[in-house]
Amino acid sequence: MELALRGITKRFGALVANDRISLTVRPGEVHCLLGENGAGKSTLMNVLYGLYRADEGEILLDGEPQHFSGPGDAIAAGIGMVHQHFMLVPVFTVAENVVLGNEQTRLGGRLDLAAARQRVREISGRFGFDVDPDAVVEDLPVGVQQRVEIIKALSRDAQVLVFDEPTAVLTPSETDELMATMRELKADGKAIVFITHKLREVREVADRITVIRLGKVVGEADPSATNVELASLMVGRPVELTVHKEPPTLGEEALVVEDLRVVDDAGQVHLDGVSFTIRAGEVLAVAGVQGNGQTELTEALLGLQRHVQGTITLDGRPLVGRSVRAILDAGVGLVPEDRQAEGLVGAMSVAENLMLNRSQGAPFVRRGALDLRGRDEFAQQKVAEYDVRTPSADAPVGTLSGGNQQKVVVARELSRDLRLLVAAQPTRGVDVGSIEFIHQRIVETRDSGVPVLVVSTELDEVTALADRIMVLYRGRVVGIVPADTPREVIGLMMTGERPEGVPA
Repeated sequence: MELALRGITKRFGALVANDRISLTVRPGEVHCLLGENGAGKSTLMNVLYGLYRADEGEILLDGEPQHFSGPGDAIAAGIGMVHQHFMLVPVFTVAENVVLGNEQTRLGGRLDLAAARQRVREISGRFGFDVDPDAVVEDLPVGVQQRVEIIKALSRDAQVLVFDEPTAVLTPSETDELMATMRELKADGKAIVFITHKLREVREVADRITVIRLGKVVGEADPSATNVELASLMVGRPVELTVHKEPPTLGEEALVVEDLRVVDDAGQVHLDGVSFTIRAGEVLAVAGVQGNGQTELTEALLGLQRHVQGTITLDGRPLVGRSVRAILDAGVGLVPEDRQAEGLVGAMSVAENLMLNRSQGAPFVRRGALDLRGRDEFAQQKVAEYDVRTPSADAPVGTLSGGNQQKVVVARELSRDLRLLVAAQPTRGVDVGSIEFIHQRIVETRDSGVPVLVVSTELDEVTALADRIMVLYRGRVVGIVPADTPREVIGLMMTGERPEGVPA
C-alpha cells in the first residue's frame, strides 16, 4: 500500500506545526522523517493516524483520498503506529493487549483468547519475535514490549507502519534488534515511516530521508549522506558533531558516594548500594535505559529524596540530611532532566529565571532589596554569552524554543561558584546546534576543575563527554569503565550483564 501526504497543514492557534508538507512512502520502503524535537514530525503522524485533523491537505492510500475521524478509521484503512510511549496495559497479557479494542468473541459473547494467542504465535513466528502470548506485559523487557506493539498493529493487517521515536527507551542491542525487525517488515512489503532525530539509525535503515525543520520540508537526503550533512540540513547551518576535549587534569576526590540506597514512600528500592567517586576536573557519565535509578540518583544528590541511606560527601562535607537550599549553597549546580517542570517557571521572564536559585547577594540583592538594575545587567550579559535567542530578557521564558530554554538553565547554573555540576539529560529536546554549544560548556566546566556528573540515555552523548562511564541497571552499578570502552560492551552492561574484565 502506498501512502501519500499532500500539502498537509496543521495549526494550533498562531503556531503552524505543519506547513504544506508532502511526502510519499512506497510499499517495501523505510522512509525516514528526520528532524529535531519540535520540528513537527509527531504532529504530522498524529494527523495521519487520525488523532488530529489537518487544516489543509489530504491523505491518500493507493491514490484514494482518506478522511479519518479518529484512530479507528486509520487502523481500519491499514495504518498502524508504534508510539514512543507504549500504548499497552501493563497488567494484561500479550494476547489480551493485542485484542484490546478489536475483541473476537465465541458463542455466547465470551472473549476468544485462544484465537488471540494463536494470532500472536503466527505473527511472532513469521517475524522471529519470540513473544509468549501468555506473558504479562509489565514483566517483559522494554524491547519485547515494543514487539508486542508491532504485533498488535500487524494483527489488524496494517500495511503502513509508523514508528515514532521507537528507540528512545531501548538499549543498543534492543535498537539493533528493532532495525532487523524493520528490515523484515520492509521485505514483507510494508510501507514504513520511521520518525527519529538520531543520525546513526537513519543512515543504518532508511531507503529515503525527508528532513523537516520548523514544520516545513527543507529537503530530501540520501542515506549515504554524512552525519554532518544531515545535521546541517536539520539545523539550517553548518554544525560540528565532535566534542573536542583534552585529557583531564585530575585533582583530589571531590564527590564521594558510598552505599547509597533510595527507597520511595511505597517501599520500592530505586537505588541499592550505589558507590562511586568523581575527582575534580573529571566527567563521570551515567549510562542506562531511563528508569534504572538515574532520576533518583540526581534527586538524592540534591536533597530531593526523603528516604536516603548511605553517605554522600562533597569536598569532605556530608550532603545527606541537608536541605536543598543548603546543598545549592554548598556549590552544587543542577541541570534537571525536565527543564519545564523542574528548571524553569514558564510565565516568568528570562531575567527572573536566571536568578531563581540565587536570590541572595550580588548582583540580585542590594541592601536587603531586589536590585533590578543588577539583575537586568546580569541577564543581558548571559543572554549574549550563551546566545539565548529571545526578543529580550523580559520575555516569558515559556515562549522560547526548547533549545533556548535549556540555554537559560545552563547559563544560570554555570554562572554560579560551583563545586559540583549535575547535568541530567542536558541536551534532551534541543537542536543539534544547541547540543554543540551545551557540550562545549560542560567540557569548559570540567576543565576549570569542577567535578561533573552527566546523566544521559543518549549513548553517543555519554561517550563524547565522559572521562569514565558508570552503568546503572535496576538501581545497581553494573560497572565503571573508561570512556573508550566499546559501545557493544556498554550496551551489554545496560542489560545488566557484566562482561569479563569489567570491575564490579
